[in-house]
Order: sequence, then C-alpha cells, then structure tokens
Amino acid sequence: MQKRVLALHDLSGFGRSSLVPIIAVISAGGHQCVPLPTAVFSTHTAIPGWITTDLTDAMLGTIDQYDALGLRFEAIYAGFLGSADQIDCVSEAAKRLKKVGGMTLIDPVMGDNGKVYDTYTSEMCIRMRELCAIADIITPNTTEAAILLDRDPGSKPCDADEAWEWLRALRTRYGAEVVLTGLDFEKGKVGSGCLSEKGGALSLHRRIDRYYPGTGDLFASVMLAALLNGEPLTEACEQAGEYVKDCIAYTLEQKTDPMHGVQFEKLLYRLMDGSYQTRKTENKSTVV
Repeated sequence: MQKRVLALHDLSGFGRSSLVPIIAVISAGGHQCVPLPTAVFSTHTAIPGWITTDLTDAMLGTIDQYDALGLRFEAIYAGFLGSADQIDCVSEAAKRLKKVGGMTLIDPVMGDNGKVYDTYTSEMCIRMRELCAIADIITPNTTEAAILLDRDPGSKPCDADEAWEWLRALRTRYGAEVVLTGLDFEKGKVGSGCLSEKGGALSLHRRIDRYYPGTGDLFASVMLAALLNGEPLTEACEQAGEYVKDCIAYTLEQKTDPMHGVQFEKLLYRLMDGSYQTRKTENKSTVV
C-alpha cells in the first residue's frame, strides 16, 4: 500500500532546494508526497534579490482540514522553519496527523559551516530543541548538532571516536534515532553517521570539492523514502550518501552555476530501479 509523507518545508521556485527535490525524490521512491509549504521563495536565499511570501497563517488551517478529512501520514517531515509559530504547526501536525506507528522526521535547519543562520534567534534555537524532543528521527549537520548539544557551533567531530560520542550524546538527550551529516574527519571523504536502538554506522563517501545548495534536502528525502520502503537506517543513509555524491559528480560535469543546485532529475531513475539497493560499496565503517 502506498505510503504518505506530509512535507512541511518552504517552496523555493528556482535553485533546486527544499520542496522541489523533496517532492521528486519521495515520489520516485514510490510514495505520495503531500507538500505543506511554510513559505514561498522566488529562489533559495543564497541567490540575491529573492522575494518571499510567508504561509504561516495557512498552515494550521491546512492541518485542521486534513484532520477533519481523517488523513493520516506514515511520515511527518519538517525542515527549514521561519518562526516559533511554524514550529508549533509542526508539533500540531505530528500530534494530530501522524499515523499510528508512523515517524516524525525533523531536519533541524539552523546553521552550517560553524555559523547559525541569521534568521535563527536564540529563542528559535531553543524551540527547535523542543521540536527535536518529539521527533522519531533527527538529521542535524555538525553545526546544528553542536547547537542541539549546547556546544560551540564551530566545533565538530575530529575523528570516528568523536563522531560516535556526538551520536550517542544526541540520542541520549533527544531519545530519537540520529543521523549526523557533514562528517569530514577523513581526508578526501565526507559523509554521515547514524545511530538507533538497533545500532549504527559511519558512511563516508568520496568528497567532490564543490558546494551546491539543497544537498541536505536531497539526502534526507532519499533516506526517508528508503526507510518507508523497509530499509534499515544504516542502509538508508548509505544509499542517500551515494545518491547525493552521484548527483554532485554529474552536475560538476555539466559545468552549471553551483547556485542553481544539483541536477538530480536525470538520476531519479536510480531511485526507482534498485541501483542503490544492489550497489556494493566500501563506504560503511564500524557498525555497533
């Protein structure tokens, strides 16, 4: 039976971030993605001159309608949020619309590269911690993980042992399954670590030295689609990392403006034909 995902994210028209790749990837995974936009942006915010329309007022009304219709979702998936009111809306959606046995996935988008985003106040960071406390899965990068653990945002794991310490600390504090992205302690590689009650793994992939916005949304949505298809967390993270790496490599070959995002469209077939389920790699390290 097809599964439903309620995706509470912004919609950026140009730049291949947020709901644009999320809807495509979850659909390619065989699931129904129901977008609940938090705001509409002309482009993602790394492209100058963007304009936006806030949709907070419509969010709770949408949740009310879905609840009245009896709609329930196997996954509630939230990312960038623009206000405390939007955090409240995500909490309401998780409380009222998540199917019994379903999951709440929170990508706590608060910062990157050692810095908190300008839009995130200290109050918003505190509220995001509250939201992570009700999540079933959280997917912070190292900057966001540091914020969630009350550490210096500029700090990050320097080796595998420290990566495991961060993962355990996050799991202990928030009680959720944890996926920690942006691990780069091994030369020439970058990847993620994950930890659940069933164990965990570190998955490092070949680093391609080019930055593209939206890859975090791509990673989390591939991972979520794989989880809904019955893959264990360790395999879902491995597949997501491989897909993101492949999309970056393909886009680099096309020599397009990095701010236009990764060209994931022509590689979506790989999420439908089982390419990553059958691919054998040596990326995954210690499983505990």
